[in-house]
Amino acid sequence: MRVRLAGIIPMGDGFAFMHRVGVQNHPIGDYYTFPGGGQEPGETLEEGTKREIKEEFGIDVEVEKKLYELDNGEVNKKEYFFLCKYIGGTFGTGTGPEFSGDPKYAHRGKYIPEIVKREDVEKIVLLPYEIRDKFIEDIKNARI
Repeated sequence: MRVRLAGIIPMGDGFAFMHRVGVQNHPIGDYYTFPGGGQEPGETLEEGTKREIKEEFGIDVEVEKKLYELDNGEVNKKEYFFLCKYIGGTFGTGTGPEFSGDPKYAHRGKYIPEIVKREDVEKIVLLPYEIRDKFIEDIKNARI
């Protein structure tokens, strides 16, 4: 089973997301997603989350607690979403393979780190939808 780890990172008056632009053959088109990626062998869920956020955003975080879990047995994938606290580093300086300019990633479009204001989160296309809905409800009820 593939395990995907993702961070929910409050920053300033908003949250840090990855804006995916120009993804080839994606049925939705451009969208936002929670930063993260696959767990590597030997990593804990928390270690993998911190590594992925460092690769994608160039920042260090502390994993505070698990907020959501999504089990997609159809594609043999499980996702964990952790609330993270920004510790340090310069946002937008990620060095993951998606930023390498390698042509083999061209079909994935552009990865643009963005901070979306808290009040604007419900106005963006944020995937996955099942987590987006819970996340927006938690924002509205001041749980995050």
